[in-house]
Amino acid sequence: MTLVRRLARPCLAAMFVTGGLDSLRAPASKVPAADPIAPRIAEKLPYLPEDTEQLVKINGAVQVGAGLMLATGRLPRLSSALLAGSLVPTTLAGHRFWEEEDETRRAQQRIHFFKNLSMLGGLMLAAVDTEGRPGLAWRAQHAAHHATTGTRRSARTARREAKLVAHGARAHLPG
Repeated sequence: MTLVRRLARPCLAAMFVTGGLDSLRAPASKVPAADPIAPRIAEKLPYLPEDTEQLVKINGAVQVGAGLMLATGRLPRLSSALLAGSLVPTTLAGHRFWEEEDETRRAQQRIHFFKNLSMLGGLMLAAVDTEGRPGLAWRAQHAAHHATTGTRRSARTARREAKLVAHGARAHLPG
């Protein structure tokens, strides 16, 4: 792992670990903000509970777990994707600046909204970072190409061998 990744991952993860711990310790403070969003998410994903406080706790647990995984470099692509998935509903629930009537609160919420949008961009980059190694798509395409090449080569060899056998058989026929 490069020095940049070793430093950047914990920096990116820090907000999620602290925010997730806060959600686990005091979920009730986040329930009013999550109420407009959480039931709609729970409807679309049948395995989630419908209780908003439980959803806040689940989101917090995902953020702590995936944040620690990202910070320590364990499954960084998966943990980044999980954090990105948890950040979207968090942002939509917690920073609805367009609904604020007080101009000061609207400005604060807009800043937090765009901060989260920036973090989402960083998480997206981390989710596709292959650390210089080929990604799964390239590896799959490369394997398919090699399989096709090998198959063609085997077919040519089989045709050549069949011709040689046929030619040898004709040469040994009494005639």
